[in-house]
Amino acid sequence: MTASSASSASSAARCSADETDDSGLLAALLDGMDAALVAFAADGTVTHWNHEAERILGWTSTEAVGRTGLAGWAVRKEDADAIEAALAAAMRSPGRQVHEFALLTKDGHRVLVRTQSSAVRAPGGRVAGVYCAFSEVHTQMDLERSIALSEALFEDASWGVVLIDADLRPAVVNAHAARALGVGRTALLGRPLGELLAQGVEELECALQHVLAEGAPQAVADLWVTLRSEEAELPRRCWRSGFVRLSSPLAEEPVPLGVAWLFQDVTDAKRAETEGSLLRFRAHQLHRAGRAAAECPDPAEAAAVHLDFALAGFADHGLVDLAMTPAPRPYGAVADGDAYDAYDEVEVHDDAYDTGGEASETSEASGTSGVSERAGAAGGAAPPSGAPEPGRTGADRGRRARRGTPRLMRTLASPAGSPGPSKTLPATGIPTPYVPGHPAFQAYERRGSVRTSAGPASPAGWAAARNWPDGTVHGLCVVLRSRGRTLGVATFLRAPARRPFDRADADYAEEVAARIATALDLAGAASL
Repeated sequence: MTASSASSASSAARCSADETDDSGLLAALLDGMDAALVAFAADGTVTHWNHEAERILGWTSTEAVGRTGLAGWAVRKEDADAIEAALAAAMRSPGRQVHEFALLTKDGHRVLVRTQSSAVRAPGGRVAGVYCAFSEVHTQMDLERSIALSEALFEDASWGVVLIDADLRPAVVNAHAARALGVGRTALLGRPLGELLAQGVEELECALQHVLAEGAPQAVADLWVTLRSEEAELPRRCWRSGFVRLSSPLAEEPVPLGVAWLFQDVTDAKRAETEGSLLRFRAHQLHRAGRAAAECPDPAEAAAVHLDFALAGFADHGLVDLAMTPAPRPYGAVADGDAYDAYDEVEVHDDAYDTGGEASETSEASGTSGVSERAGAAGGAAPPSGAPEPGRTGADRGRRARRGTPRLMRTLASPAGSPGPSKTLPATGIPTPYVPGHPAFQAYERRGSVRTSAGPASPAGWAAARNWPDGTVHGLCVVLRSRGRTLGVATFLRAPARRPFDRADADYAEEVAARIATALDLAGAASL
């Protein structure tokens, strides 16, 4: 054998090996496809038939390859002409042609499939045949529905949808979720959840980790979160959240791709539900307190019962201070008509009602226009409003108190150290050492309620300066009124673990104070 013939033989062997490798690669690709595929030569002979086509129609590759056309075995004769015409049109036309055909399975059943056909061209551009990839119509429709659902969720859904990857970072965010989080859709991607939420991020990440490890929970969860983008106002929101674990459909074993987090803002509904439950609880407490107080032989004990029932779920401490009747003056020391005035007029500085920088609000005082009561429990008459005072300018009259500062004596108090029933304190005649401008004085003089809070910048001695138990940071003072008279002030106090008092709390405290005032008024009448 010459050198040239040996070289030719070697080249032929390599070409044969390459063709063998190419055919094996092609067979592997065809059999690994998710779609069924059948290929025809130019004369209509079946040249390729993959495993998915075998699964759908039941004909094996050995049975299918080499047949001419599909008529009589894979297609009914009545449908064969239309299918062959469509395949011939695909051979003559550029691009892909999409059709729906009814094919025939090996056991005689008809299957509706959606096909994509395209011409197969030789290296010189000559048409060598046509291939036809197909899948069952319902499978294709399921895929299209899934794609349409995914697009709708990320565009038009009224729920927030966030795809969280395995690193617990947002990967895809829909428009609703971006608005709820207060940032743009692209600005969210790849950022840690802690940069988006100031509070509630621990609960959310715990739920996401559980879903990645164990799967979706059986029910939705209500998560309270605070947005970091509006942290100054602390806008707490309640998001009703559902979680779905995402797995790759291409892997043989489930491989988690992340978690789909769907949520809806239910803050208003939750707050309405909470307020309704709170109103029912307080109404039940008032009913129980009335029933228990009715069994008390001593009206003062009934007042303590009302105070104890009011503290449950409402405040940490309760105090009741009654106005003291002043001692009679020496004979001839008062003018006619002033014998029943409870208190003298006193000078009040401009800052007498300054509460030390805390936030305080008052309810509207009925019938007084914000002026304190002069006669107090004694029911004395007030001097005519607007009457000029000799020797004083208008500015001086503005700085002069129209009513005297009342003297309040502690009558009821809840235990400050350990839990227990409120106690009735003995009448010592010593007034409670409240400083001028104290919230109790304001409530007494305005015949309303006064709310006050320490605030974050208040000193540690805020409660001690007001003669309240240590640890108090929120106070609510409510006037005690009975039979048109002001008897004193009831004070409710909260520790830092509770929120500040609001308008609804003041309404409830006023209802409790009315019952306490009635009982104490009855106790005072009984002692006469």
